[in-house]
Amino acid sequence: MRIFLYFFTIGFLIFSCTPKQPIPFEDGLEPYPILQRVLDSVDKYQVQILFTRIDRNEHMNPMFETYSFNLDDERYFYPASTVKLPVAILALEWLEEQNVDNLTLDTPMLTDSVRPSQLPAYVDNSSKDSLPSIGHYIKKILLVSDNDAYNRLYELLGQDYINQKLAEKGLKHTVINHRLSYPANEIENRYFNPIRFVDQSGEVILEIPERKTEAIYSNPERPVIGQAYYVGDSLIKNGMEFTYKNKFALSDLHGVVQRIIFPRSFMEDERFHLNDEHRKFILKYMSMLPGESDFPRYEGPDYYDSYSKFFKFGTDKNPIPDHFRIFNKTGWAYGHLIDGSYFVDYENGVEFFVSAIIYTNKNQTLNDDTYETEEIGLPFFAELGEYLYQLELRRKKILKPDFGELEMEY
Repeated sequence: MRIFLYFFTIGFLIFSCTPKQPIPFEDGLEPYPILQRVLDSVDKYQVQILFTRIDRNEHMNPMFETYSFNLDDERYFYPASTVKLPVAILALEWLEEQNVDNLTLDTPMLTDSVRPSQLPAYVDNSSKDSLPSIGHYIKKILLVSDNDAYNRLYELLGQDYINQKLAEKGLKHTVINHRLSYPANEIENRYFNPIRFVDQSGEVILEIPERKTEAIYSNPERPVIGQAYYVGDSLIKNGMEFTYKNKFALSDLHGVVQRIIFPRSFMEDERFHLNDEHRKFILKYMSMLPGESDFPRYEGPDYYDSYSKFFKFGTDKNPIPDHFRIFNKTGWAYGHLIDGSYFVDYENGVEFFVSAIIYTNKNQTLNDDTYETEEIGLPFFAELGEYLYQLELRRKKILKPDFGELEMEY
């Protein structure tokens, strides 16, 4: 049974529903053969999907109706780069909490090193002034999913801040406990580099010492994926254990995207607390295409429009038409592909949320770079996105949405 919560505050309607309904996959999947194949083999592909329809009331406030397919927040999958989105948002929430004069998202952030497992960061040649900053790291995360940029914000915030903040916001199926593509074990990942924020003359504005978390953020169920994996050139004939790896359940990813797009659809303590400038900054770079950025600059053919936009456009390297915008974060590792998106067609008034996870690893061997990404993974996202887009394009709405603040200059 659906549960509706109506909550009035300062004229805004907050509306949500539990994802109990099945996604309306009706007749007509013939044009979507990979989607049909995946839906018919859920155990093989470990697929999970969340889809939220949106209607607007007379005040243009959103009303959600959420559907799910094979959703199980207790079943582990490796979230890959999707964890970068909440860390990027929390970095701005942390910034506002400091209340330090001249400390902004553009203030140079210098990361030091006091342990053999740590690396310093004093320059960033992709930025306009060749200096790293919170804002520049967030751009790199959202534009091309840069691993080092995520690692620097992880080192800034630390595990305690990240995990406690997300739990407070009701994101209960998330554990973030390590850097990405970085040779540090679970112990070293609990130490965080000292950091200095400086002004343009080099004077220190804020200095943060090295820190360590005493808590252990792990997956106590000790999940194992696959039947074998490579460490360098050595094949280990056991599944890989993910006890000390990140976890980010699909409903939490879906919820993070919803919270940043429509914060007033959530109760105060469930929101990310960002000022208008910082929220618009996140929205801009969530939806910006790589080629639209000057600093950092990402040029084709490697950084095509759909580089990190899987739904509808994931198999197409041609330019995405201007009237479409996708506010999202993707992940891609160990045979897992994940995307959490708010999908918009400004021209036709279409908007919806969709998040999905698929596992394409036929030989059940991790780190061998033999995954069915091109054959199954990306076509699944492209066909699912197209199916849901066509479903919403045909749906009659009483009121066409006013996208307002979401239409911005890139």
